[in-house]
Amino acid sequence: MNMQVSPNAGVTPPPPPSSLEDIRLPIPMMRDILLKTMFRKSVSTVADAAAALCLPRMVTQELIDIARGQKLLEATGTLNANSGNEMGYQLTDAGKARALDALAQSEYYGAMPVPLDVYRQQIKRQSIRDIQITRQQLVQAMGHLVLPSDLLSNLGPAVSSGRSILMYGPPGNGKSSISNGIRDAMGDKIYVPRAIEYSGQVITVYDPIVHSKAEAIEDDPHSLRRKKGFDSRYVRCDRPTVITGGELTLDMLDLKYNPTARTYQAPLQLKATGGIFIVDDLGRQSEPPQSLVNRWIVPLEENKDILALQSGEKFEVPFDTLVIFSTNFHPNEIFDQAALRRIFYKIKIDGPCQEDYLKIFALVAKKKGMPLDEDSLVHLLQNKYPTIDSIYANYQPVFLIDQMISICDFEGIPYQMSPDLIDRAWANMFVRDEVIVK
Repeated sequence: MNMQVSPNAGVTPPPPPSSLEDIRLPIPMMRDILLKTMFRKSVSTVADAAAALCLPRMVTQELIDIARGQKLLEATGTLNANSGNEMGYQLTDAGKARALDALAQSEYYGAMPVPLDVYRQQIKRQSIRDIQITRQQLVQAMGHLVLPSDLLSNLGPAVSSGRSILMYGPPGNGKSSISNGIRDAMGDKIYVPRAIEYSGQVITVYDPIVHSKAEAIEDDPHSLRRKKGFDSRYVRCDRPTVITGGELTLDMLDLKYNPTARTYQAPLQLKATGGIFIVDDLGRQSEPPQSLVNRWIVPLEENKDILALQSGEKFEVPFDTLVIFSTNFHPNEIFDQAALRRIFYKIKIDGPCQEDYLKIFALVAKKKGMPLDEDSLVHLLQNKYPTIDSIYANYQPVFLIDQMISICDFEGIPYQMSPDLIDRAWANMFVRDEVIVK
């Protein structure tokens, strides 16, 4: 049983390999990546090769020695040792031929990939299911939101479980903001591999668009205990968040094969490993919601996903992701009961009560520099909201105040609130039902 830890407790980093054997990749594959990297990046020293391969220098030297033994590399000679210069290496004719042949099979070069089985071990060390979010952390992450008192009580256990969450309710009540708040509450860092390897195929994982690289940890030179570095084939990042909306399609959840480079790119849910995958506006995609959820059944139930190579070979990858579905539809309208059973938590996000609505209105007005006016608020609550059955939504204060600010800017008057300005702003919030004569 895994011990639950606070996000601030820290994740155990992947240890750097101390030998080629530690890397657990076939020697010919590692040798070819070295040759391709030296050919493409024109590196010639052990230090430069180590940096390009993201390997320790001693391990890189081992690999260079193997290539030299096979007469694929040769030394260019040594400079004065006292100058601190390194011995240079270059590809032999046989080495260039081998590099070109290897590039014809796969254009991948650079950071040595992490075998999938090795990555599985790191996923366990940084599992999102081991995080225990506290009420204080959620409140701090969502302090800018006015939420019903019982909502955090429902959200907290759902997030800490690492299981799937369905948030549903009328539009404009902060489901997306709540999803982002959940992400912000997870303040720790994890380690994302630059690339992984399965069955000789390289799959790139680290994506600067998805992954936010964390600042480097500076070692204290005066400390008696020096911090050990981590395997630089990984990038230390914030827990990732992938947000998709109406553009989500089923093929975005499959491996992407690049026929030119003959390499693969990880699908969105694999990039989100250790973090959050948010499916926003469920029901607005071209794919039926039932089809999208059916695709998630195995991952959600068994904590593993099944991907397929270009050859058709299928293989399992860990699924360690908190999936949050957000929809404006009632769940019974878009899912059958079998699909709903697979989603562990269902949380309704309702609009605010009148008291909370006024709190939101006051907070937004203060933030935007709009003075409150009691007569205008009374007019809004007694004359405008009854026309929509007094149904309040979180987005409405922002909308109305922004409208009044725009009117004041146009008229060249100080920011102010009046029943007339409320009426003009309200007119833009809804479209009146009417027949348009063509």
